[in-house]
Amino acid sequence: MSLVELARYPNGIEAEIARTLLESHGLLAVTFDSGMNIADSAAFAIPVRLMVLDEERDEAEMILRELGGV
Repeated sequence: MSLVELARYPNGIEAEIARTLLESHGLLAVTFDSGMNIADSAAFAIPVRLMVLDEERDEAEMILRELGGV
């Protein structure tokens, strides 16, 4: 079991919406770097990464794709 990056978001709010959506479907999801991009314009330099389990990546991609990339 290893975590892989599923998506990158410019802010923590969007990343958390996607994370909770995936968790509502029973998938494990975590965000990395959400505290790093709070400074001015840091969102472009340090996006928030949404991570999922490698074996759940395909299902997670499908869920996000169905909702327009949340």
